Amino acid sequence: MARPKEFEINEVLDRALLLFWEQGYEKTSMQELVDTMGIHRKSIYDTFGDKHALFIQALQLYIKRQSEHLKKPALAEQSVKEIIRQALDVKKSNDETPIGCFMVNTGVELGTLDPLSASLVQDGYGRIEEFFRYLIEYGQKRGELNATLNATMLSHYLMNAWLGIRTMAKTNYDPQQVANTITITLSVLDS
Repeated sequence: MARPKEFEINEVLDRALLLFWEQGYEKTSMQELVDTMGIHRKSIYDTFGDKHALFIQALQLYIKRQSEHLKKPALAEQSVKEIIRQALDVKKSNDETPIGCFMVNTGVELGTLDPLSASLVQDGYGRIEEFFRYLIEYGQKRGELNATLNATMLSHYLMNAWLGIRTMAKTNYDPQQVANTITITLSVLDS
């Protein structure tokens, strides 16, 4: 008879996600995962598979949460420009997660080395870009944004800015510089 698990799967996966986010895939050892997750190595292998399988599950969870996070502000009664500002922003004052973006970090670290990671990152990027396109079109319908703006091209531009801000935040986080970059980025919506 199999022994019941003595841990909450989502809780320990969250711990692994944060460790991978902070350190990256290559710099994270199995021993660090054991210590951080608070479970035995055998339990990690039995529940999640090897280190790569655990990493993929953490990345999938992050992308799912990122997609859910981006959808929430769209339901609020805010201007489209403010929703886009919030989507571009990287760090909230009460946020205890590592700075930057786990998905962007993964793309930079493993994008050319691991086809599965690259595919998941590309899918995540596609969801974010689609979110931007939806917001632009929604803003145009509401009369908040110029109807002659090309929503597809603008969503590409906003996605590029989103990636750049997250990369910049990871390497040299300066809140004022991030705020300035967001302000300039949003100015293209005033055309």
